[in-house]
Amino acid sequence: MELLLCPSSHMFLNSQPRNNFHGVILMEGEWKPPEWWCRKQRPTSDEAYFENMSRLIFQAGLNWKVIDKKWSTIKTAFAKFSPVTISCLTNSDVARLMNDTGIVRKKAKILATIHNATEFQNIKKQYGSFQKYIDSLDKDKNYAQAVKELTKRFKHMGQSSASLFLYTVGEKIEPWDMPQ
Repeated sequence: MELLLCPSSHMFLNSQPRNNFHGVILMEGEWKPPEWWCRKQRPTSDEAYFENMSRLIFQAGLNWKVIDKKWSTIKTAFAKFSPVTISCLTNSDVARLMNDTGIVRKKAKILATIHNATEFQNIKKQYGSFQKYIDSLDKDKNYAQAVKELTKRFKHMGQSSASLFLYTVGEKIEPWDMPQ
């Protein structure tokens, strides 16, 4: 019987074969989540929220160890995930990033990061901060709608990524059945 990690940090027994959660299927005692997943407190800046979201986007579909090794270089290349700076990147900046061997050179992920930085800026204008936006989502009464809001607003943010994002920024999330 395998153990699936639910981002609420509980493990659920499951005897049914399932799609894995971003490559995370636990066999008892073999794997534990990276430290950056288990946030004991919420991020204190929009940049920290944006970095967590971007990390999930860069990790999706790739080996997480590769991303861990490259993360400091990625963070530098993306201006420490300043939404203000990233939202202003140009086509020449994208070309520069595509030639940077120290980062993940997936154009769709780079473009999604730029789009998402612009969304962060729009959210900041509307709500004052990203944390206030997250607080405005009705996660207690309509968690599925909160996840849907994130998937609609941000590129390369699917249901699993949106749920994991909420977890990595210290939000209480619901256990869910992983998408098939």
